[in-house]
Amino acid sequence: MADLAEPIAFTCPRCGGEVSERFYGPCVACRGALGSIAGVAGAAANEPERYVPKMNVVPNQVATKD
Repeated sequence: MADLAEPIAFTCPRCGGEVSERFYGPCVACRGALGSIAGVAGAAANEPERYVPKMNVVPNQVATKD
């Protein structure tokens, strides 16, 4: 079994360039480009909507008791 700290040579699956990395996947340049695309803007797009109660919802009597 190959040592994990030892880089392997392969073709980047995204850009097709020859790279030498520790793990198979996009090269450093492609990872940076993908991170800028799906970074903060991607996280904000996946945020769920805030709950807004309907007008016919009333608080319970224990919560409104003085």
